[in-house]
Amino acid sequence: MRPRPRRSFVVLALLCALAALGGPPTLSQGAEGPEASARVARLFEEASAATQHYEAGRRAARVQKGEARRMERLLVRERSEITVLHNDLGRIARAQYRTGGDLPLTAQMLLADEPEELMRGQHAVWQADLALNNAVSKSRRAEKKLAEGQREAAAQWHALQERNVQLAQLKKSITRKLEQAQWELQGDADRSVAAGRCRGAVRLEQRDLRPTRAWVPPVKTYTLSAGFDSAGERWAHRHTGQDFAVGIGTPVRAAGDGRVTRVSCGGAFGIEVVVRHRGGYYTQYAHLAAVTVDQGQKVRAGQWVGQSGTTGNSTGPHLHFEVRLTPYLGSGVDPVTWFAERGVRL
Repeated sequence: MRPRPRRSFVVLALLCALAALGGPPTLSQGAEGPEASARVARLFEEASAATQHYEAGRRAARVQKGEARRMERLLVRERSEITVLHNDLGRIARAQYRTGGDLPLTAQMLLADEPEELMRGQHAVWQADLALNNAVSKSRRAEKKLAEGQREAAAQWHALQERNVQLAQLKKSITRKLEQAQWELQGDADRSVAAGRCRGAVRLEQRDLRPTRAWVPPVKTYTLSAGFDSAGERWAHRHTGQDFAVGIGTPVRAAGDGRVTRVSCGGAFGIEVVVRHRGGYYTQYAHLAAVTVDQGQKVRAGQWVGQSGTTGNSTGPHLHFEVRLTPYLGSGVDPVTWFAERGVRL
């Protein structure tokens, strides 16, 4: 009999991950900050948490389904072996019948030429019969355990599938709310730019500010779009920075420690923040929907300086990021190369 297969540790780990994933951290805003900014930031974190739950559930369901299939294969094999054992018993019974198995043993001994040889053969038959009966009993017990394990694995898979459907619905609901809040935030930003009046810094509580490196990309998750020195119809000469394709309201981070030297909301860059770093370098964060710092404020690597948007000369939501030798346009260097020199690969 085979021992009952152990539960996959991967399944247990994923189930624990599902239970351990908590809700998103809370965010707060100052009285001067618009509600849309805080709502977008909160929904971004809720969407991230919902996605983590959903993806963990999908992984757990995939592993659990594989476990159910594995148990089913073992069950089929065990049943096949039981069939073989039954056939063996049938062959023994037929052999006994052909060699006088229908006569009592005492009669067979009286008729046999060599009774001692008959006894030894009969003893061997008894032992074989007993061994096969024991093997059949053990295999049946193994089959029962495997069947129970297969049912349990299948039930857990179905439960995970139902949970994933609920998580998918939650994720969809959060995404819908996030899209609405994003465009409310962008609308507020557009009105500020049109009026030529920069709003004050939005005060958002950043719970995950744990800088472990001196330099970090300006956004956590992104797709690189227009690169440095590339051509485009919307630029008078060449592109002066690196674009990061991100959604409206995405938290924008300071690339490194420094001080905010400019916060403005007019012109081609729309709402922008410029930070001066050690070594004389400046970084610019443009086309924002909101800022979270004040001019003159010190910032740390990874600290939020704003929320991405599509203000100014912009065709869609993204972050325009520049590295400059001076605070002014025209002194830019390639951000990809600049980051690579500091151990950050974009």
